[in-house]
Amino acid sequence: MRPEDVDLADLNNFLDGETPWRMFDVLRDEAPVHWQDEGEHGSGFWSLTRHADIVRADRDVATFTSTKFVNLEEVDDRQAEIRRSLLETDGPRHTSLRRLLQRDFTPRAVAGYEVFLRGLTARTLDAALAKGTFDFVKEVSADFPINVLARMLDVPADDTQQLIDWGNRIIGNTDPDYADVLLHSEESERYRDLPFRSPASLEVFEYGRELARRRRGGDGTDLVSRLVNQTPADGVPLSDRDFDNYFLLLVVAGNETTRHAITHSMRALIDHPEQLAKLRDEPALIAGAVEEFLRWASPVYHFRRTATRDVEIHGQRISEGDKVVMWFASGNRDERAIPDPYTFDVTRKNNDHITFGKGSPHFCLGNALARLEIRIMFEELLPRLADIRLAGDVRRVRSNFVNGIKELPVTVTLA
Repeated sequence: MRPEDVDLADLNNFLDGETPWRMFDVLRDEAPVHWQDEGEHGSGFWSLTRHADIVRADRDVATFTSTKFVNLEEVDDRQAEIRRSLLETDGPRHTSLRRLLQRDFTPRAVAGYEVFLRGLTARTLDAALAKGTFDFVKEVSADFPINVLARMLDVPADDTQQLIDWGNRIIGNTDPDYADVLLHSEESERYRDLPFRSPASLEVFEYGRELARRRRGGDGTDLVSRLVNQTPADGVPLSDRDFDNYFLLLVVAGNETTRHAITHSMRALIDHPEQLAKLRDEPALIAGAVEEFLRWASPVYHFRRTATRDVEIHGQRISEGDKVVMWFASGNRDERAIPDPYTFDVTRKNNDHITFGKGSPHFCLGNALARLEIRIMFEELLPRLADIRLAGDVRRVRSNFVNGIKELPVTVTLA
């Protein structure tokens, strides 16, 4: 493959689980700042594929802004204001919005969920493993994190399947199995003012608004209560639209990324049984292995920024207004930062992955919770397994944004 053969805008290149890595390898070595044409779907974008360049751009919000949107869809100024969330905000306002919930996601705060998480994990695994053969995504990795989110939002456990469905329909807006309306379809123009152009966003908004109505003025400590009963540090209250977009972000981001990280980690352990054996024989290794799980999984392929000025990187001139895409998944396979990156090694030390970002104002708010969820899942799961094998085809989400597996059929033998 040559740089001119690379097409990171073609979603079908992301269905086999191999082509993306080949494309990233070529670009890192031969064209680390690469112009990608998008045809009729956009004006094109620059791809950053090396670890160091991604970290540098992610930190430099003065040159690479999030305010023009963080996925590849191009929006006008009116749409940007309507759809703006924490992700599409920079500077003091971003900091203020982030601080509304920051203390709920600190390592100390999330550690308080450990007993609950272990009980939840046990119930999830009891139900799934008894089946013998099942879809690991549906029965385990989708079921588990959404129940954690439901507790943090203080919503009924009976609502979790609805939350999963909304996340699928919104994030999977380019996958015909998930989307109500496919991105770039003629019908999607009707929903251009909604996040991900998904009509499911309207349902999430309505659900969140009802929660807000009930919690406003109360003394609850759940995430919704914190959003509706606190004023950001900059003194600018959340508008109704701000609340809608913040709530939707929690529903989507709080579930999808951890779910895919758990699924990819299980797939990696199936493919590398010697690594699974190490963890089963020495469970104390699991805490460190979580970092390798996160690097290997890279559940979000990219985030996009927009250049605020002309800038040159590796001899390529990026013009003000150009889209610049940071391929985090590629950075996690960059041998310049990660020795032997295509070796899955649960004992890897000094793992400099960028799955959550690195040193950026946009560093993932929920990183400590995700780490805890993944650790507990595998601490509880692996001792129960004598064997686990694939029981059918692995099916992936059709997306160049989320690196997702939508079906992972497995057969287990219990220890």
